[in-house]
Amino acid sequence: MSQPEISIVVLISGSGSNLQAIIDATQSGSIPARIDAVICNKEDAFGLTRAANAGLVTKVISHKDYDSREHFDQALQEIIDQFSPDLLVLAGFMRILTPEFVKHYSGRMLNIHPSLLPKYRGLNTHQRAIDAGEAEHGVTVHFVTEELDGGPNVLQARVPISEGETAESLAGKVLVQEHQIYPRAIKWFAQGRLKMEANQAIFDHKTLPESGEQHQDGANS
Repeated sequence: MSQPEISIVVLISGSGSNLQAIIDATQSGSIPARIDAVICNKEDAFGLTRAANAGLVTKVISHKDYDSREHFDQALQEIIDQFSPDLLVLAGFMRILTPEFVKHYSGRMLNIHPSLLPKYRGLNTHQRAIDAGEAEHGVTVHFVTEELDGGPNVLQARVPISEGETAESLAGKVLVQEHQIYPRAIKWFAQGRLKMEANQAIFDHKTLPESGEQHQDGANS
């Protein structure tokens, strides 16, 4: 008997390459989930084209149409809740969310951040890691809490920083890993193996360490 699908809503702001990885994983059946809507705050984002090409429902809501972050988040929440998602997935959604919004989706909202959290929260993570002389860099999937890029980590992938590395070349290495680990973490949630309790990530009934699970290339469990 196949596992019932969960409902996902994905929020994007840009090209949607992680969205594409999630679309591919749901369409192939490797994730027991369906994407009920893709919502974007920029009408010219290429991710909307990816979603439309996959036959998905798309919605655009511009933050520029609202006089405050709170009013935008309230309107965004109303759109999301029309779909009653089991999981809200932030895939390059470039907005800082209000505490009220985050609380509403507590335990059912994931984000992906291009650093080995808790290092390098915020922007320009690749250049900051290079400037700090780090030997490695990477990407983290984490639950979203009110603390920016501060929710409990679920899954990390690491890449080496080579001699002469640029922010652009490092971003390319990291992006390859992003496309592997985000569908994997979503799959765990959809299977009921992953949840957040007391601000901790729980996987297969065990509390994950601060860094989360560590991804190995070729892993698909």
